[in-house]
Amino acid sequence: MGKKEIAIVIDSCTDVPPAEIERYGMYVVPVQVNYEDGSYLDKVDITPQEVYDRLAVEVPRTSTPTPAIASEVLGRVVADGYEQAVVVTISSGLSSTHDLLRSVSSGMSRLRTLLVDTKNIGMGAGLVVLALARMVEAGATLEELEEAVDRIVANTRVFFCVDTLDYLLRGGRIGKVTYRVGSLLDMRPVISCNEEGVYYTVSKAKGRKLSLKRAMSCAEKFAAQFDECVMAVVDGDAASEAAEVRRELKGKIANATTWYEGNVSPALVVHTGPGLIGVGVQGA
Repeated sequence: MGKKEIAIVIDSCTDVPPAEIERYGMYVVPVQVNYEDGSYLDKVDITPQEVYDRLAVEVPRTSTPTPAIASEVLGRVVADGYEQAVVVTISSGLSSTHDLLRSVSSGMSRLRTLLVDTKNIGMGAGLVVLALARMVEAGATLEELEEAVDRIVANTRVFFCVDTLDYLLRGGRIGKVTYRVGSLLDMRPVISCNEEGVYYTVSKAKGRKLSLKRAMSCAEKFAAQFDECVMAVVDGDAASEAAEVRRELKGKIANATTWYEGNVSPALVVHTGPGLIGVGVQGA
């Protein structure tokens, strides 16, 4: 049919760069970004920058894709002639998007699906998507993808630096005592996802510069376990700092074969605030 055998379906919070979505012909199920004046589809009718720009006025809420939108996207996959799809989502420990897509895809009798829980978020999830996309491009079967998934997920991490604790408090990710102490001492957490795919604090440092150094150090340490690795540096309204982080890491991580960059999804920035920088590492 002139297409790859297996369609790649992702949710918008996996933060796969737009150029890679286009390159691999991925199908994207957008989460919803909800304001008082209405709901928007993440990266469809609202951009990351528009969300950042409005944060001072209103902090939106986010919600899972609607069943109707998920059904529409999977229906398009079938209409385009695919009989198999790998459906990749952010961590089921952080979002119910995974369960929603499991439910919707199980009702698609004409589409055989492999559902992948990345146990990660943002570009951490995106790196899992891209590893699977490379396998699909190389002609892997659904069974071969399934065999590789656990290894790929285990070998992929992302380390986030936040510029403020306000949004983590507002979203219930940290308690008031942690917030007060952290703000008073200017302690910034470096956040990752654990083996269950839930946020945890990997490290803490005083002030922005030290927290970025700590995140880079965490990434270096993880990358050093592998002969080769793929790297990503993404940001939420902190492009110049992200470029500096990328420059510094490129001088330190010699075993990196590929570097990705891009914006953090609005849905993630809503919970962490502007100034977010994420460093993703995937061992090969």
